Amino acid sequence: MSSLFSNSITLRKEQKISDEEFVQLRDFIYQQCGIYIAENRKYLVENRLSNRLKELNLKNFGEYYYFLRYDANKRTELNRLFEVVTTNETSFYRNPPQLQIFQEHVLKTTLNDLRAKGQKRLRIWSAGCSTGEEPYTMAIILHEVLKTELPSWDIKITANDLSEAVLASARRGVYSDYALRTTPKEIIDRYFIKEGTQFKVDPKLKQLVNFGQINLSDRMGLKRVERSHIVFCRNVIIYFDDEMKKQVIGSFYDNLLQGGFLLIGHSESLHNITRAFKPEHHTGAIIYRKLE
Repeated sequence: MSSLFSNSITLRKEQKISDEEFVQLRDFIYQQCGIYIAENRKYLVENRLSNRLKELNLKNFGEYYYFLRYDANKRTELNRLFEVVTTNETSFYRNPPQLQIFQEHVLKTTLNDLRAKGQKRLRIWSAGCSTGEEPYTMAIILHEVLKTELPSWDIKITANDLSEAVLASARRGVYSDYALRTTPKEIIDRYFIKEGTQFKVDPKLKQLVNFGQINLSDRMGLKRVERSHIVFCRNVIIYFDDEMKKQVIGSFYDNLLQGGFLLIGHSESLHNITRAFKPEHHTGAIIYRKLE
């Protein structure tokens, strides 16, 4: 989940949301997934949800709120709501400086620590994986680093997102050249199969990744995620309020094994959220480590 409410929407004037309806829906969305929508984004809620009202033949946003709460199809509609309120802007090899630190420091340190213990079992969690570019990028980097040693390792990348629609796309693993705009050509040649104008990820990458829906506001759901050596959660927590940020980061801390690493978006910070992690400053990125 990379961004919230893209600003490229053309405002539709036929359906207006009242202040009361906005508060109802805003609070409902927050309760369901922890995303907080500020007052100044009311018109974007109006824009994004007006098509849902049309499709469901509802008269106003109050009826839509009632539908989400009480209709027999509320679970299906909730997934549609999640799709509407999240915009998934991502690409392979996004933020190369951070990925370089992941490859040359985080991954190298983790693999060496495991080898020293006589272990070859690695777990990585991509929380907010969107359409799959991030976890597949990690899978590529693992292949690049471990090479012929990779088959001797037990590796699993758990990739979760709120939206079932983006997860379905991630499982397909078929992308346009735009998704590969930040990817080195030699990597594309090695790990993608070109089919017309599309690029299909190599099946050997899919073997490392397990996709599933998760709601970061669901504490019990997060507790069920297998303990990780590395957690990626990039460009997600900026859409949470402080209370939700603390809850989610606390869940990541609990999930990480001792010595594990947390990587968040380059515009995000744990400042004023927690002091449980030790920040490590590198050129182009800050990474966080669980030392206790």
